Amino acid sequence: MKTTLDRRALLRLGGGALLGAWAVRSAGPRAAAPAGGYRWRNWSGLQGCTAQALATPGDEAELARLLRAAGAAGTPLRCVGAGHSFTPLVPTAGKLVSLDRMSGLLAQDAAAGTATLLAGTRIAQLARQLDQHGLALRNQPDIDAQSYAGAISTATHGTGARLQALHADALALRLVTPAGEIVDCGGGRDDDLLQAARVSLGSLGVIARATIAVVPAYYLKRKLWLMPAQQMLDAAPELARTHRNFEFYYLPFTGYAAAIVHDLAPAGPASRPESQDEDMLRELRRLRDWLGKMPSLRRWVAQKLIDPGMSEQALDKSWRLLSTSRPTRFNETECHVPREAGIACAREVIARLERRDDVFFPMEFRFVQGDDAWLSPFYRRDSCSIAVHAAAGEACDYLVTDLAPIFRKYQGRPHWGKLHAHRAADFAALYPRWNDFLKLRRELDPRGLLLNPHLRGVFGVAT
Repeated sequence: MKTTLDRRALLRLGGGALLGAWAVRSAGPRAAAPAGGYRWRNWSGLQGCTAQALATPGDEAELARLLRAAGAAGTPLRCVGAGHSFTPLVPTAGKLVSLDRMSGLLAQDAAAGTATLLAGTRIAQLARQLDQHGLALRNQPDIDAQSYAGAISTATHGTGARLQALHADALALRLVTPAGEIVDCGGGRDDDLLQAARVSLGSLGVIARATIAVVPAYYLKRKLWLMPAQQMLDAAPELARTHRNFEFYYLPFTGYAAAIVHDLAPAGPASRPESQDEDMLRELRRLRDWLGKMPSLRRWVAQKLIDPGMSEQALDKSWRLLSTSRPTRFNETECHVPREAGIACAREVIARLERRDDVFFPMEFRFVQGDDAWLSPFYRRDSCSIAVHAAAGEACDYLVTDLAPIFRKYQGRPHWGKLHAHRAADFAALYPRWNDFLKLRRELDPRGLLLNPHLRGVFGVAT
């Protein structure tokens, strides 16, 4: 079989800022305007709906009027941000609400280490605006296209054994309830509501603004290298302990994994090699397409062409290194298991993936510190996060059917925005404050105006 694959091409498996998060910045909900409705689809194309309309309030007063009018008419509402969730959190037959016009940094206090922002602010925009004031987010997710409200509402996170998810830095939130009332929580005002609203799936009200903890702007030094996969699994806990940010990606059917660490560094001239992520993905896909039915040969070819001594370094401001963007679209499942079970769970996931011929996307493994938000997957539990992807347009059912039994075995809590098969009974067993959250949700939204079919299943609410 003659191919154009060569050693230089496959070396890209380890090149560049390897394996960011395969994402592009979204300009918001993608839609057409058919007669009688607003057509929406998520970033990967997996989820969609035709809603009655898309509302784009410009301030809190307009948002409150919108909610009151929807309540009077009995019209369901769902908020939409960048559309980077793969679960059907958004689809509704009612109205969609975008906060894109409610965006931007409102205030910052370097001495107090706080900043206040409108909830529709995209993480990428927030990071850049904070940087202009010499400030930064403590940590960032590997995709920064999301709106801030959407990101915290689904417990979006980065990596770091001593770093919490994004929502843990939300010190105060302003909600507009389904009744159209403006309610503040946090900062000594209704702290229970804050712990519920930090991760709420958009079911308690619409977040209008947030006050968050920030830190002085900082530089990071990144190092990337390859290791045999089994050695990486053995070394991962110590690497997480000794580096500020650590994660690894398992490269299917190669026998290798890529480690990425970030550590604090003095400011200096930026040095970032050009990303080769897309080239790497293409080569992994070609190996799958050419040799997928011959896994042993596929692995042998990859190991002959990969340079195991490859390493790479970069230096830049935190927001330029922690988040990445890529055009390749995908669907994803992710589960968070107790940290002590993380490596054992990853071994089983890898073994299961390699029983399939069609897998080529790398598996991502991260560390996250626990927090106290009621519906946080990290609620009072230091965790390891395991994420598995499938290219958009290809079969992705196996992300749930094949992997869910493994995640359940290790008491995994699924990422709220990633594909999963859990329902109310599962969550009640996994979340100690589950019933408290349900009670609060009923009090704030007794008619279920902020629910859709997916959330009714999640919360066990009758249609």
